[in-house]
Amino acid sequence: MSPQRDQILRELGLGPQWRLREAAGAAPETRSEVPAEPVSEAMEAPMRRALPAAAPVERAASPVDASHMSWDDLATAVAECRACNLCTARKQAVLGVGDQQADWLFVGEGPGAEEDERGEPFVGQAGKLLDAMLAAIDLKRGENVYIANSVKCRPPNNRTPEPEETAACWPYLERQIELLQPKVIVALGRPAAQTLLQREVKIGEARGQAFDYKGIPLIVTYHPAYLLRNLPDKAKSWEDLCFARKTIGP
Repeated sequence: MSPQRDQILRELGLGPQWRLREAAGAAPETRSEVPAEPVSEAMEAPMRRALPAAAPVERAASPVDASHMSWDDLATAVAECRACNLCTARKQAVLGVGDQQADWLFVGEGPGAEEDERGEPFVGQAGKLLDAMLAAIDLKRGENVYIANSVKCRPPNNRTPEPEETAACWPYLERQIELLQPKVIVALGRPAAQTLLQREVKIGEARGQAFDYKGIPLIVTYHPAYLLRNLPDKAKSWEDLCFARKTIGP
């Protein structure tokens, strides 16, 4: 492990105990320093859990038709959108940011106060933590990474978006995924996971599995804002990102 990544892992509260190992006899990686699997059986165990069956959640109809929009069309439509009441209190809508040909798509819940001010997702303390998490697996905002949210306008007082709000915004996110065609989607938090999977989700039960979103593997993990309040779960998100790295392959 490089000194830089070792420092990042320490800042995340994951070092020095959260070391990764190569499988015995495996050839060294040349593309990435991140090995395929964690050290401990405790880390490997969640990858084998099965998610209990849950009834699908029916998505409400949206007045938005984004099915043929380009990136420029999406930016204009989101900036002008009045499909739900979130538009009334926003300063600006937040479409997303990053590489528009990215292999990695990270989807969060919705913009916060700083995001509403600056028009970019994950720019507050949670964004700094997300950037550190990306760096820990050799990723960087804007480079082979795209970041979006389930809703494009800030919910009042940073509350969880209502189902009708995520439904109204869904065509935009759906079109973003169609344009990106990422190799993996990482859902950050329960609202994002439920928006994408259209079912009730408990993060603890959904972690460690590669769900299918129209042929794209989808990994569920904790939202960085949650991790700021629950520091011990940073290690679980580290596992999840390692699992996503293993899922996406070389």
